[in-house]
Order: sequence, then structure tokens, then C-alpha cells
Amino acid sequence: MACRLILARHPMAASQHPGRFLGSTDLPLGNEGKHKAEAMAPVVGEIPFGRAFVSPLRRTVETAEILGVEAEIDPGLREVDFGRWEGLSFEEITASDPELVDRWAQFDPDFSFPGGENLGAFVDRVAATADRLAGDPGTTVLAITHGGVIRAMICHLLGLDPKHYLRFEVAPASLTTIDLSNGRGVLVGLNDTCYLTKCCNESVP
Repeated sequence: MACRLILARHPMAASQHPGRFLGSTDLPLGNEGKHKAEAMAPVVGEIPFGRAFVSPLRRTVETAEILGVEAEIDPGLREVDFGRWEGLSFEEITASDPELVDRWAQFDPDFSFPGGENLGAFVDRVAATADRLAGDPGTTVLAITHGGVIRAMICHLLGLDPKHYLRFEVAPASLTTIDLSNGRGVLVGLNDTCYLTKCCNESVP
């Protein structure tokens, strides 16, 4: 079984605006995102992982390519489908669907994003994927995925109620590290973006 799981969140996608919901919308990386992926590459290159897995969405596949990582596509790593909330801000969805937002906030497992994925099904999918990665025979496993997936994996592997998944900050182009023992985890690194300091102080070409 794997002893360590490294979770890399992709950098910002093209036309992605902070605070707007981006789940199943299949956007490529933007110029800034590519610049940050290049900054991540030397750090990821020093990780002694055995196998790597990546979400099938373009922004994660492009991240893996820029990182120079040969990764296997794993559909379980794809981000949640927000349905018609895709591309909207929290303020916009609160104005249009206040009752649905309340159900989401209460973490009703029967809640489904309007026209999108069921919340309970998303949690179950991510949990099954986390267990599969934790059971990999390699010592260290790398997964290139999305913020919502990483939050849900943290809760599952740490034995936390999944309703707490939004309590974790997982920034674009960040690394999160979970040490594993018998399928359960200890969070030893969260939201690490320190290697981007030099990148963020430079102009984006």
C-alpha cells in the first residue's frame, strides 16, 4: 500500500475567474496557469513518486504535460459537475437558487447541483478513488486533480465527516501531502504554494 499521497491542484484555467464555479467545464490552462505550472515543475520533479494519476479534464492533463509527468487518466479524479451553476459566482447562485444553496450548506446527501452531479455520489466517487490510490503498491503516489476532489479526499482519508470539505483551503497550483497508514491518513502538508513566490513576483509573458 502507498505510504504517501501527493495531491497537486492544477493552476488557473483560461477565462477562470476567482470565486466563480468551475467544475465540469473543460477549459485549458490560461497563460498565467501555464507559467505557474512551469514553476511547479522543478518541485514535482523532486518527488520520488512511483505512479501518477490525472483527472481527464484539459486543465489537469495540460498541467501534467508541463510538469513532465507521465500520468494515467483516472475519471474518478474529475471535478464535481456544478450543472447550471458553472461559471457563476456564489453571490449569483445565492440570488437565483437560495433554497438549493441552503441544502448544499447543510450537506444534504440527496442534494444535486441543478442539472449537475449529486453531492452524495460525488463524495462516494472521490472516496473510492482515494481508497484505490491509497492501495497502490507504490510508496508515493501523485494525483493531479481539482480543489473539490482534494478537499473531499482529505476528509475521507482523515476520517472526517465529508460535510467539512469546504473548510480546507486548496489554492490553484498548490500541493497537499497526506501520509498513509492502513488506508487512513495524516495531513502533513496543505495548500503549499511557497515555490510560487518568485513566479508570482514576475510578469506573466
